[in-house]
Amino acid sequence: MDSISLPVVAPSFERLKRSGAWLHIAAGLLILTHAISHFRGEETHTLYFWCQLIISLDIFLLVLAGKDVLRQMPRVNLFFRIVEIIFFLGIGTIMLMQGHIVIAIVHHSLCVAYCYLFYCERRLRAEELLSFHHTGITIPGLPESRFLLWSHVNDVETSYDTIRISTSEKEDLSFDLRNNLEFGQMEDIHQFCRFYLGK
Repeated sequence: MDSISLPVVAPSFERLKRSGAWLHIAAGLLILTHAISHFRGEETHTLYFWCQLIISLDIFLLVLAGKDVLRQMPRVNLFFRIVEIIFFLGIGTIMLMQGHIVIAIVHHSLCVAYCYLFYCERRLRAEELLSFHHTGITIPGLPESRFLLWSHVNDVETSYDTIRISTSEKEDLSFDLRNNLEFGQMEDIHQFCRFYLGK
C-alpha cells in the first residue's frame, strides 16, 4: 500500500480565507484613522500623510474591487499583509519614541498578530491535503499540519464525500472532500484501517 493524499476542505483554512478580507479592512481603517489624525495635527501635510492615505485606499480598493484576487493570487494578499505589518510596527515605534506607551503597545500587539496571520496565510495553498501513511495520518491545520500516529486514532469513517476521524483524545475531526472518492481510493483507506486499527 502506498500513501494516499486527498484534497479536502479544511475548516481552519476556510475560516482564515473568509476572515482575510475583514482583517484587511480593519487594517485599512486603522491606517486611514491614523492618517486623518496626522492630517488634523499637522499644519503642513507631509509625505507621511499622503503615503498613509494612499496605502489605506489601496487596501480598500483591493478588498472591495478585487475579492477574488486575494484568493486567486495569494502573493498579492501576502504583499498587502506585509505592508500592514510594516505600518503597525512603524507607528508603534514612533508612538513609543513620543512617549505614548499605551498606543505603542496596541500597535506593536497588532504587528505581532498580523505577523502570525502572515505566517498562517503563507501556508494557504490551492489544496489542503489529508494524507494516510503507514505511520499515521497527516491532517491539514493552522499554523502547522498535525500528524496523528495510528495509535492515537480510534476510528476512521469514510463516505464518498466525507472522512471522519475519531482520536484517542475524544476529538472528532470531519473533512469534506473536494472530489468524491473513487472506489479504489476508498478500498485503500479501508485497507489502512483494517491493518492499523483492526477494523
